[in-house]
Amino acid sequence: MAGEQLALTVLAGVLLVGVFALLSRMEDWRSYSPLGSGAGYGGETEHGHAEKPAGLVRWLTTVDHKDIGIMYGIYATIAFLWGGAAVFLMRIELAAPGFDIMQAQFYNALLTSHGITMLFLFGTPIIAAFSNYFIPLLIGADDMAFPRINAIAFWLLPPGALLIWAGFFTAPLTGNAIAPAQTSWTMYTPLSVEQANPGVDLMLLGLHLTGVSATMGAINFIATIFTERAEDVNWANLDIFSWTILTQSALILFAFPLLGSALIMLLLDRNLGTTFFAVDGGSPILWQHLFWFFGHPEVYILVLPPMGLVSWILPKFAGRKLFGFKFVVYSTLAIGVLSFGVWAHHMFSTGIDPRIRASFMAVSLAIAIPSAVKTFNWITTMWNGKIRLTAPMLFSIGFVSNFVIGGITGVFLAAVPVDLILHDTYYVVGHFHYVVMGMIAFAGFGAIYYWYPIVTGKMYQRTLAKWHFWLSMIGSNLTFFAMLLLGYLGMPRRYATYEFDAAIAPLAQITSLHQIATVGAVVLALGQLIWLWNMIQSYYEGPVVQDGDPWDLKDDGMFGREFQWFESQLQQTMADGGEEDEDAVLTDGGEVDGDLEPAVRRVDDE
Repeated sequence: MAGEQLALTVLAGVLLVGVFALLSRMEDWRSYSPLGSGAGYGGETEHGHAEKPAGLVRWLTTVDHKDIGIMYGIYATIAFLWGGAAVFLMRIELAAPGFDIMQAQFYNALLTSHGITMLFLFGTPIIAAFSNYFIPLLIGADDMAFPRINAIAFWLLPPGALLIWAGFFTAPLTGNAIAPAQTSWTMYTPLSVEQANPGVDLMLLGLHLTGVSATMGAINFIATIFTERAEDVNWANLDIFSWTILTQSALILFAFPLLGSALIMLLLDRNLGTTFFAVDGGSPILWQHLFWFFGHPEVYILVLPPMGLVSWILPKFAGRKLFGFKFVVYSTLAIGVLSFGVWAHHMFSTGIDPRIRASFMAVSLAIAIPSAVKTFNWITTMWNGKIRLTAPMLFSIGFVSNFVIGGITGVFLAAVPVDLILHDTYYVVGHFHYVVMGMIAFAGFGAIYYWYPIVTGKMYQRTLAKWHFWLSMIGSNLTFFAMLLLGYLGMPRRYATYEFDAAIAPLAQITSLHQIATVGAVVLALGQLIWLWNMIQSYYEGPVVQDGDPWDLKDDGMFGREFQWFESQLQQTMADGGEEDEDAVLTDGGEVDGDLEPAVRRVDDE
């Protein structure tokens, strides 16, 4: 054991020395001016930093909000692939009763890793990717209020992910002495206290780092939106995406520090013998109160910005301004306030006072009202609009559709009598995944397609993008609707196997629904592989965008501030280098290449 730890320490030291030597050879660290001021690296612009170094050093030292946004996006994509691979293996395991392709302990580790990865390592960072890149552009700011803190917030995430996933790498090296955590993503006590596995401690420390990162980012966004707006941007005309990021940041500011405190208490119980969550002297239910006081605002921390993205993108392809803009803003603020008063609806079956249960049920039902306001505003925005079914619009419509199903199933779970029957069944899993995958991921994909020309200077393959949408839509509904039906049949969640006596439960129907869910997962995975190929291949070989209005937004008066910035960048590039300049930098990732296809100018036929 001691020899293995010593070997790991030596290996880590050699790796660090190698990285330092590589960076030293690639770039003289003192050869450029500090990155805290200046303009864009494609020339002097109002959004960027001058004299950026080349190569890897640029990405390791940048404080440019656009670069950091790209790094958040790459990080979130890696986490998305990790979490997707984990759940795909789980789905294969559940394809048939008693079908054991893995040990139950490994299944539990995948279950824990999948949930934490998708919520903390994908959901929050993918939102940070969009907000870092585009919030300064949308409000007319030069950069974030605290660029260096912005960079620090990102660089806390990679070590956090490594700590959360560490058990998968250390288990084979240590003979399972340090194994991946098997606590589920909710880390309920006393299970999470009694697991004598250092991998759990590593996971808790990694979660703590991600919480610190999110809190630093939230403070930065609040300061940026309050103090860095251009003179012509006031609270009345602040864009809807910035409103949702501002609300999200306020929720993070109150929710994540509580999670950090609870994690420290759990670490103390595990390592120093305190009894915060002990059955004798403490309370295991205390962990649930602390965790869900963070956990349910976390749902809206993840959902509100995607709502803002859809509220921003959907009107562009409906040819109309967002209907009831003020009410969408008010509903956003109302959700933010109410989200802190609903946490105990996760705990209706714990034996809490019925009067308390009734009050939480009332607030949980009430929060559906501002959510419904948004839904009807999106539908009304499309009503009699000039709909263009581009990939961003398809994903926005899919978002609304999935939100209706995910929201209504949530209303059922908010009712105490229904929740007592469906609690901890696959119905809860289906409801939650309609929200996380059907809403958050769909809005993210729509935003990626919408802003892809700005970030890369290229246009993606539009046919593949539509294949991605339809495979994602079909796969999501096959998988998650089957889970809703499994919940009605009483299938418990978090089970690695479900072989039981058919005389007391409908084994045949449950098996069929699990197989349908697995087929849906295969369809869903195929769609994501198409998306990944489309993004990478289009970045290198896609047609260069030379029109600052690639979506023809000017025709309907929907030309946003971020595309105004993009157009000015293109015009400046043309003025500096001309159309035939192969080395002219268009954006943060696109260069003019003389061998590429003709520039994309119109997308009306999409």
